[in-house]
Amino acid sequence: MNHRRRLAAPLVVFALTTGCGYNTIQTLDEQVNTAQGQIEVQLQRRADLIPNLVNTVKGYAKQEATIFIEVARAQAVLTGALARPGGSDPEELANANANLSRALTPFFTYAQAYPQLKSDAQFMRLQDELAGTENRIGVARQDYNSAVQQYNTYIRRFPAAVTARVTGAKERKYFQVTDPSARGVPGVDFSDVGAPPAAGTTPTTPATPAAPKP
Repeated sequence: MNHRRRLAAPLVVFALTTGCGYNTIQTLDEQVNTAQGQIEVQLQRRADLIPNLVNTVKGYAKQEATIFIEVARAQAVLTGALARPGGSDPEELANANANLSRALTPFFTYAQAYPQLKSDAQFMRLQDELAGTENRIGVARQDYNSAVQQYNTYIRRFPAAVTARVTGAKERKYFQVTDPSARGVPGVDFSDVGAPPAAGTTPTTPATPAAPKP
């Protein structure tokens, strides 16, 4: 009798994993992993563009501004989230990315105070690359959340829910902002920064930053 039970157990597991959606669960889970990888690629590209962009703006600014520090801090948090041991957490990535966007709002407002900067080829190129990357992040986010929805819905349905419970398959997190402070638009206060150069004057020559990473 014990011998029969030992034989029956593997057969039950085999039936659950082959006839109750095991292969589909693995396929959908891999789709989520692939979609998350695409988000991380674009987020890394965005993080890599920020230092060069900041350095270009600094070349025209007369003083070190708190605004640069905030952008650098937000960029470092995003980079740290991408390099998290054991894998990145989608919600942490979403919050870090939103905080970076929030820090960039006054940064670009500050840059608009310098007419010469707006016509600087390096600045325009980096700004265009950043905008293109942000668009790709938006597409990747939609693809990822769609894959997560498909996966999460599937493992909640019978009979796949039984297989998910047996194999330990868990719901995946969406790429969404959960930190309320990351959603607001910050105020802009330039009281501690130098005034922009007067019209007709020659701004400080900007340092030539390194080319952005591919």
